[in-house]
Amino acid sequence: MAQPKPSGQQQKPSGKSSKIITLSVIGVVSLMVVGFCSAVQDDEVEADCVNLEMQLPDGTYEVVDDEYCDDDGGHTAFYRGSHGAYTWYYGGNRVGTRVGKGTTLRPSDVEINSRSGKSIQRGGFGSKSSSGG
Repeated sequence: MAQPKPSGQQQKPSGKSSKIITLSVIGVVSLMVVGFCSAVQDDEVEADCVNLEMQLPDGTYEVVDDEYCDDDGGHTAFYRGSHGAYTWYYGGNRVGTRVGKGTTLRPSDVEINSRSGKSIQRGGFGSKSSSGG
């Protein structure tokens, strides 16, 4: 027959502390996974040259030749010519000769290349892109 415990003796914890430790470990591991995923984000963005005055009814832009957006050393971001206003369109979804769901704001600290392979901006803090002539 089991002997009853004296009334002054504390009972063993019912597993709450092990549950707290398990939940804490899961929380820490989750934070580490999220931190790792944000640290390895893509540091490369693709860009397309578009004519901003020719936005299509579905909100996309027609992609034009990169030469319309070429600049003199990376200092100008917007070009107005006799046939339209040309600029780089960053990170958009391109389908055929149309691109949408991107931005005209140049992202910083990333490498930017046109889809045709032209380097527009090199990534990293304090980097500067220029062309010689």
